[in-house]
Amino acid sequence: MKPSNKHFYNTADFTQKEINNLIDLALAMKKGKIKKSLSGKSLAMLFFNPSLRTRLSFIIAMQKLGGLGVDFPIKDGYTFEYNLGEIMDKGTIEHVKDAAKVISSYCNAIAIRSSELITSSAESVKVQGWSELKKDKTMKSFMEYATVPIINMESNVYHPCQGLGDAVTIKEKLGKPKKKKYVMTWVYHPKSLPMATPNSQILSACDLGMDVEITHPKGWELDPDILKTMKQRVMETGGSLNITHSQKEACQNADVVCAKSWGALKNYGNWEHEKKIKENLKEWIVNKELMDLTNNAIFMHCLPVRRNVEVTDEVIDSKNSVVITEAENRMWAQMAILSSLI
Repeated sequence: MKPSNKHFYNTADFTQKEINNLIDLALAMKKGKIKKSLSGKSLAMLFFNPSLRTRLSFIIAMQKLGGLGVDFPIKDGYTFEYNLGEIMDKGTIEHVKDAAKVISSYCNAIAIRSSELITSSAESVKVQGWSELKKDKTMKSFMEYATVPIINMESNVYHPCQGLGDAVTIKEKLGKPKKKKYVMTWVYHPKSLPMATPNSQILSACDLGMDVEITHPKGWELDPDILKTMKQRVMETGGSLNITHSQKEACQNADVVCAKSWGALKNYGNWEHEKKIKENLKEWIVNKELMDLTNNAIFMHCLPVRRNVEVTDEVIDSKNSVVITEAENRMWAQMAILSSLI
């Protein structure tokens, strides 16, 4: 595939044919059709946040393709300036305009994880309002100044590698996912989490032509602009999109149940208020009772997962759970991205 877009920021930046080509390429690679197409090539990985699956899967993906993945944990004290014309006499070390060009001169692509809400601490991160975070300043700045492809390993708004990995898993498990029922259900979590992952997971289900159901408590609506894109993408494939506030209603006859928590847009920067409201929402969990309403659905979660908070042990350890395959398929999906972009 020769992609129409230089960067991999959001799957919706690509045609649905290109996305399906990536899915097919990932599945072919998983079956052993791998060429060392990136011999002599290198990928710089900048992690502003903690990572397990994304870090390991990208390093090994580059190795399998014959290239080199360089893990650079940028969060360890290296700070960038993003504003043009700034007098840099304070805490920032280097302007992103210079850094992006320098890294581009060393490497064939740059992968970045930069999400304000990802943290390994016990409490939610204090952040600005959604309108500011939605600008994705770090990712967009590197995309502007880099002279090589930028790959989004999760930003404030999207996690396209997770979305594509999920699409690979759904196609692998269901064969022909078109018009099959996909449910994205909000679940309780003690912390307020980003919307990036569910945004990309839903977009990928839309690109597969599925009948998509989004279920969440009132007040946890997704961004209206992104919902509009979801509706456009699903219409192009002949699928559908519906939103409900009843988990049981959504899961009736579902073929896929995907669980994810996210913070309410209206509460961005006011997590203490959200925490109090969420105390009454602990029944939003995926359990056997919910799965029994489905059409023997597969269960998906991006991991890491809070067991017996987001999903019961009985469900995540069942034969219908594909969370480990889903995690593995991140690597194959990213191999398809890397081999196509670089």
